[in-house]
Amino acid sequence: MSTPPIRIAGVIGDPVAHSKSPAMHNAAFAYFGLPAQYERWHTPLAELPDRINSLRAPHMYGANVTLPHKLAILPLLDEIDDIASQIGAANTIIRLPDGRLRGTNTDAPAFLQEITDVCHLNPKGLETVILGASGAARAAAFALAHAGAARITIINRTIERAEELLADVLYTLDSDPIMTFATPDAPDLEEIIGSATLIVNATTLGWHGNETPLPARFLNNQMTVYDMVYRPTQLLADAKACGAQGYDGLGMLARQAMLAFHHWTGLTPPFELMRDALLNTM
Repeated sequence: MSTPPIRIAGVIGDPVAHSKSPAMHNAAFAYFGLPAQYERWHTPLAELPDRINSLRAPHMYGANVTLPHKLAILPLLDEIDDIASQIGAANTIIRLPDGRLRGTNTDAPAFLQEITDVCHLNPKGLETVILGASGAARAAAFALAHAGAARITIINRTIERAEELLADVLYTLDSDPIMTFATPDAPDLEEIIGSATLIVNATTLGWHGNETPLPARFLNNQMTVYDMVYRPTQLLADAKACGAQGYDGLGMLARQAMLAFHHWTGLTPPFELMRDALLNTM
């Protein structure tokens, strides 16, 4: 009896050496007894077209996509599903049986499940501030707007990117929440932050040392802070110190991986399996 061919999936990013995704997906492949492996693929922007094209090979499942490529991959794919099209960013690529590549976004449903099931917040009527205008920020804004958030404010250094994000989200809605933007040096930033029920950090600030996207004095005990960085951060320490509820992005990372794995294989690994695989790498 011949040995089944090894199927391959991986994560595309720049940088990508820090990614914990191999631990989750390889644990899931082992759990289901699939002859497959998951790899890290460091891919500078100039090499992105060749990397995407390599996913067409018959032994490929597809890929996850992380910073900074969640927007840049869109024109390189053969098709994009409704959620990725509406968000304007894809974090998962699926190789179809005929070799064509489809993009989707598993960040948005994973984030919304975290907000409702873990943070115990009802998105409807939420006053939210999102820090950053990345692909992850787009997913969060899309998820919250479609779930009925009352106000979403994007804080980003580049006004043009924040305006584009808000315009893209509003275009997908039948009714408009209040959506605004500001820069980190806005004179009323402390007031904007202080009036929010939910603060979402979708920047990379927090990966290194004690860097933080917000001064501690901006936080209060009436808010929930969700940091997409999946490790303890200064922002979360400051949230805890003032009595705010704080959550890191580990659960979101595990949930989006579960959804991607299902797209590739038709199987859904247990959340606990993915979470524990992540925790074992910390």
